[in-house]
Amino acid sequence: MKYETIHNTSTGSVRSLTLPKIGFGTWTIGGETSADPTTDSASTAALHSALETGYTHFDTAEYYSDGHAEELLGRAVRETKTKRENLFITSKVSPEHLDYDNLINSCEKSLRRLDMDYIDLYLIHWPRVGMNLEEAFRALNKLVRDGKVKNLGVSNFKLKLLKQAQSFSETPIITDQVPYSLPNHIYVKNGVLEYCQQNDILVTAYSPVKFRSISVNKTLGDIAKAHSATPFQVALAWLVIQPRVITIPMSFNPAHIKENFDAADIELTPSEIELLKGG
Repeated sequence: MKYETIHNTSTGSVRSLTLPKIGFGTWTIGGETSADPTTDSASTAALHSALETGYTHFDTAEYYSDGHAEELLGRAVRETKTKRENLFITSKVSPEHLDYDNLINSCEKSLRRLDMDYIDLYLIHWPRVGMNLEEAFRALNKLVRDGKVKNLGVSNFKLKLLKQAQSFSETPIITDQVPYSLPNHIYVKNGVLEYCQQNDILVTAYSPVKFRSISVNKTLGDIAKAHSATPFQVALAWLVIQPRVITIPMSFNPAHIKENFDAADIELTPSEIELLKGG
């Protein structure tokens, strides 16, 4: 596994924070927008497989299966007897909960569902038209001061909003989680990727391999063969070879969970990177 290290993530002292290039996402764990107990067995098996494979960064949200993903993640950590201090847990507050009291309450509910004392990274899941970002960060800053959250970030924030978030946050914004993949360069074109790379902020790429053409793309296929890898692995490798970019794929398939994890170790050549960049 390769890692990204960012600095100055704590007020009052200089320290570094190191995150694996590839973590495990939990969208569809336990359901989708609402809890679906019929998926609990498969969801629990996937989480166990990820923990046993060696994933340490797990990304979840109160929105995922209406909080049930958080419950299942916390349960899997306990069942596998994984030490909490060895994990980095990200969760997110939904846009309808960005006023001060609701945001504090959302975080406390997430902590209860996870059955954990703190969240390593807490994000605003989506910006909302008309939101009071300063008020939201007043609550987020308090959560950090109280030790319930260790680090703050945002998700789906364009450059102007990202800079506003930085101005309201008492601690450094450590990530902007955005859709980013071989065919999706929206946050490259709008300047977010470059800004993050220049300002010690991680871009956390979600939906990194969610495109139908991946298995039939000839360039991907040829490069995959050269590395004895799958096209999905090469697509992930292309992402994480970039500075300040990490990603959070998910799968229910144990073999794919392991393949995703191993993708960080694929060493693409400069010519392969350019070929992929060109589509």
